Amino acid sequence: MRSLPRAVGVLSLLGAVLCSQAASCQDGRGSSIPKWAGRQSQWHGFRRFDFAFEQRAARIVVPDTAADGHPWVWRARFPDFHTEADRLLLKRGFHVAYLDTSGMLGSPKAMAIWDRFYKHLREQGLAARPALEGVSRGGLFVYGFADRWPQRVACIYADTPVCDFKSWPLGQGTGLGHPATWQRLLAEYDMTQQQAEAYDGNPVDRLSAIADARIPILHIVSLNDRVVPPAENTFVLLNKYRALGGKMDVMEVKEGTAKSNGHHFTHPDPQRVADFIEAASREALKASPSAGR
Repeated sequence: MRSLPRAVGVLSLLGAVLCSQAASCQDGRGSSIPKWAGRQSQWHGFRRFDFAFEQRAARIVVPDTAADGHPWVWRARFPDFHTEADRLLLKRGFHVAYLDTSGMLGSPKAMAIWDRFYKHLREQGLAARPALEGVSRGGLFVYGFADRWPQRVACIYADTPVCDFKSWPLGQGTGLGHPATWQRLLAEYDMTQQQAEAYDGNPVDRLSAIADARIPILHIVSLNDRVVPPAENTFVLLNKYRALGGKMDVMEVKEGTAKSNGHHFTHPDPQRVADFIEAASREALKASPSAGR
């Protein structure tokens, strides 16, 4: 019997080695603990892993201790802009993920890649319903994903988001527009100018499935934004979503910076954003802990 402690130690070491080689392993409560490969670095004091997914840059930022159910935030674009809420959520046990699909502008081709990336992160053990975060043109991505797969979404938080590409980058209304990006969008969506102007698949047009799934939404806008005017984007979406019975709030900043044409500003209340995402993620986990595959 003297050899028993040594045998137990060997078995424990073997189990640790096997766990480290797997995509995930089990904690004492039987839940899967994600294990990440890739180049490791630090991001605001948290471990960040950079890796390639289908030859695209991807990354995951990992909390020191994962919250129950492994909730996560999925950043659509500009993952290093207005990071305050993400850092608060990391302290609360959230993972923060990003896949570089820049230039794809939320197109159907981008959504096909997002579908596969979602499935990949689910296989690593993350929750079935992430919180989607879309900054600026990132709005096209998060609403495109939520419209297609509402059962995979806990909530949407969007920061000065594009909700109608006829506003930006076309500049059909009062905004500045961006002609080069508009031409890129036509190519990405495989549309003519006439087809794009008649397109009815923008976020402002496709909210029924999101409202039916009772996905809560929070936006933040600056009222003097000349790049993505809220009157043509967020406020249109707000009125339509509430008319469908959806729950949505908007945080308003009076003025963005002159240098950014009103599009950028100091975030006034990241705590409110973090609380919103945490509460919605908790409710999503309770409602459908294994949904979304």
